[in-house]
Amino acid sequence: MKVIDKIRGAANGDGRTAFSFEFFPPKTEEGVENLFDRMDRMVAHNPSFCDITWGAGGSTADLTLDISNRMQNMVQHIRAKYGDYFGITVAGYPEAHPDMIQDGIATEEAYNSDLTYLKRKVDAGADLIITQLFYDTDIFLKFVNDCRQIGITCPIVPGIMPINNYKGFLRMTGFCKTKIPDKITNALEPIKDNEEAVRAYGIHLGTEMCKKILANGINTLHLYTLNMEKSALAIIMNLGLIEESKVLRSLPWRRPTNVFRVQEDVRPIFWANRPKSYISRTIGWDQYPHGRWGDSNNPSYGALTDYQFMRPRSRDKKLQEEWATPLKSVDDISEQFVKLCLGKRRSSPWSELDGLQPETKIIDEKLSQVNSKGFLTINSQPAINGEKSDSPAVGWGGPGGYVYQKAYLEFFCSKDKLHSIVENCKVLPSLTYIAVNKDGNHTSNVAPNAVNAVTWGVFPGKEIIQPTVVDPMSFMIWKDEAFEIWSRGWARLFPEGDPSRELLLQVQKSYYLVSLVDNDFIHGDIFAAFKDI
Repeated sequence: MKVIDKIRGAANGDGRTAFSFEFFPPKTEEGVENLFDRMDRMVAHNPSFCDITWGAGGSTADLTLDISNRMQNMVQHIRAKYGDYFGITVAGYPEAHPDMIQDGIATEEAYNSDLTYLKRKVDAGADLIITQLFYDTDIFLKFVNDCRQIGITCPIVPGIMPINNYKGFLRMTGFCKTKIPDKITNALEPIKDNEEAVRAYGIHLGTEMCKKILANGINTLHLYTLNMEKSALAIIMNLGLIEESKVLRSLPWRRPTNVFRVQEDVRPIFWANRPKSYISRTIGWDQYPHGRWGDSNNPSYGALTDYQFMRPRSRDKKLQEEWATPLKSVDDISEQFVKLCLGKRRSSPWSELDGLQPETKIIDEKLSQVNSKGFLTINSQPAINGEKSDSPAVGWGGPGGYVYQKAYLEFFCSKDKLHSIVENCKVLPSLTYIAVNKDGNHTSNVAPNAVNAVTWGVFPGKEIIQPTVVDPMSFMIWKDEAFEIWSRGWARLFPEGDPSRELLLQVQKSYYLVSLVDNDFIHGDIFAAFKDI
């Protein structure tokens, strides 16, 4: 679906206000990682579309301007040669193009000339106009009316840039030669050194601007986020377009924003806490899994690379602060995992996510007891039997459904402790396990090609959806990454030859990785496997 189709859907009275976000490419690797996290969180609120600028303010700025100039001059060529294949959006300038503004204002002749040029672009095939930022809504509304008077009938989307900080606001409005109403200047001047107050005012101003725009019959908004999610989302929430508490996960795991993976709706559970790594390692798949998992021999996983263990510097700092404490024994290692289970750690070498998932609170005390016994959990989920799909802790999917889960634990343990688990599983028939060490020596009580759905949901008018599975083939591939994190994710926080580092490397060499499922999601007790150990 093209952007224009979504905009028209809102304009034709489907009861929805369309909103969209714009981002820009950061200059640093850390910034890129942070942007991906923000984008994923913002996409969960279902914007009509997102766009990203290219090269703005960076080393490719000259090339960007050259390409943009050529694209602008080829609008008519694109439509003539490719018809409706492309959707074409062009820029509109409520105060005229900055090049036409002198001493803070454009002459009437310059303004009309700019409108005429915009009309030529629309006549050449543009579907949609998105405006330059502005802070005087009357100027925008006049611009829309003037466009209509000269025969521009396509949708005109206002570009809203929330004020996040005072200096940035002056820089952007100065660069774009944007008019700043006196009331905004007067409001900002007393608080310009208080960044939190400026941001709060920016949210209030953006909300009021949008309310006035919507009240005048325009039901599309485009927010220039400057890669800062809080202000943009706060404005959208103030308008009643989203309720953060009611945003449902479409699946138990975060669906990728990659358009080529929209059909993917089933994954091995092992990568639950490392979605970026999973995407990277499966990027070469010809066909992404959908529906039932099918033949687990079919998917081709990419080899491990440095990418899977790269962390932006901000994350390195968290790991350093929380996981670089001296370790004298395996009991010290267990203590670190206990703190993680109880929410006293916000990071984990085995997770790309911050903090624990909400469902972990259901079993956090039991998890801490298991870890205190030397079973080091890196992934888990509680048993769920028919919870409503809007449950804030475990819900996912559309409204009116019910979700189910088998209890699942994934952990590292010594060979002796693994033996105890195996023996207990013999008298607990609902438990199935797969265990493997770094060298690939493994044991299991399931068939090599077995696929076990451990999460599923029942929804109105749909087949049963089973989005997470446990299968031995994927587990054997995941184990390489899981073991490598001991050295490249945790041990690297300590210098070469440090006793803590050597202890972690010894655990890596001698421990087993275990996947444990309790298939009785009604009466089972997965923690019974750890009793008397």
